[in-house]
Amino acid sequence: MRVLVACEFSGIVRDAFRKFGHAAWSCDVLPAERGGPHFHASIQQTIETVAQWDLLIAHPPCTCLAVSGARWWHDRKPEQERAIEFVRWLLALPIPYIALENPIGILSSAIRKPDQIVQPWQFGHGETKATCLWLKNLPKLQPTDVVEGREARVHRESPGPDRWKNRSRSLPGIAAAMSEQWCRLELESAA
Repeated sequence: MRVLVACEFSGIVRDAFRKFGHAAWSCDVLPAERGGPHFHASIQQTIETVAQWDLLIAHPPCTCLAVSGARWWHDRKPEQERAIEFVRWLLALPIPYIALENPIGILSSAIRKPDQIVQPWQFGHGETKATCLWLKNLPKLQPTDVVEGREARVHRESPGPDRWKNRSRSLPGIAAAMSEQWCRLELESAA
């Protein structure tokens, strides 16, 4: 399966799919934090590099979309409209399987409610961070390792220049669930 993980500089989700032998790439306007196949470019520049992608997992920037920034929305209306249009564009791409990830925010009213909301503690991480998933032709993720501990680590991230990066990285447990559960699609379609 050819997988494109858009707006991902960390390579966490990309590497989870590569572990299962999929041809997975990440792309972001930032350079990759670790080695591996990465397009250092926007998804708009990257989308046509492979004739056909089978799966797109998109993590659009949430600065103007997440409810955590709602107090600034009235001052950022043009940026917010561009962010919403970007999400609409991602969801409309002619790719058979799409998962779009974002925190709770304006997308629920501007586009539609998410298909699923997951928490890190459902996938082996003892913390909270409600993560919405908008899915196209993909099943909902099933919890893989429900753990105790419900620390809000992401919300307590210390101020600093890398705060937004530390808050935006996908957690390995969720990435593993995506790769393990969604790579079955290829096996099921081949049967």
